[in-house]
Amino acid sequence: MFKHILLATDGSDASEHAAGLAVNLARIHGARLTALYVVDPYPYLGIGQTNPMGFQAYMSAAYDHAAQAHARVAALCDKGDKPVQVMLRMAEEVRAVEGILNSAKQEGADLIVVGSHGRGGLARLVLGSVASKVVAQSTLPVLVAR
Repeated sequence: MFKHILLATDGSDASEHAAGLAVNLARIHGARLTALYVVDPYPYLGIGQTNPMGFQAYMSAAYDHAAQAHARVAALCDKGDKPVQVMLRMAEEVRAVEGILNSAKQEGADLIVVGSHGRGGLARLVLGSVASKVVAQSTLPVLVAR
């Protein structure tokens, strides 16, 4: 049924759970898997003079975190009797929702898998929910793992 699954990963426990589901779905359907890590824009641009060292440290930490998240997904894909073909991607200079939706379109995905921290009430209002925004804005099916 699914030919290409886009997994949004940020290395959190919620995205680890989503990764397990995405890999299993890809294995069952013989689908390709794209693991996407979105690096949010540097939060301090436009506030006085930007410290280039701060930006470099931010990006270095983001690349390290993305590599760790990607490595965990790749390890899941290699487990079992039937390996899953995985492509590792990063999106930069975009917010998570925009990066996920744009990448799904560019990659030709037919399913998006995202994790959710399951926050509700005030926490959800204050922090927002990437998963709920992806569901609301996507033209593709979205599987939200909690």
